[in-house]
Amino acid sequence: MLRVTNRLLQSCRITLFTRANCGLCSQAKSVLSDVWDQRPFVYKEVDIIAPEAKGWRDLYEFDVPVIHISKADAPEEDPKQSSKAVKLMHRLKVEEVMAKMDVVEGKQS
Repeated sequence: MLRVTNRLLQSCRITLFTRANCGLCSQAKSVLSDVWDQRPFVYKEVDIIAPEAKGWRDLYEFDVPVIHISKADAPEEDPKQSSKAVKLMHRLKVEEVMAKMDVVEGKQS
């Protein structure tokens, strides 16, 4: 399963915006686990229902799951910068996630 980690080998961070009792979120976690098996990354999870995540809830309340993909050493995600984020929403596929990781790492445009 996914572990929050910070290994030097990992050049991407994936932040999953999720909520409890979300079937698509469970599917997204499974896809991210499959990606992890092929290509480890720094993982962060944000429960948009948590009081401290109000900015994210305002953005993604009806869109979870959403993932943001960034460089591992990038600043923390900020709701005000969400329009600039490399993201995927709803039904994720391993190939799509890895393609976005390539974009963030500068391997493709």
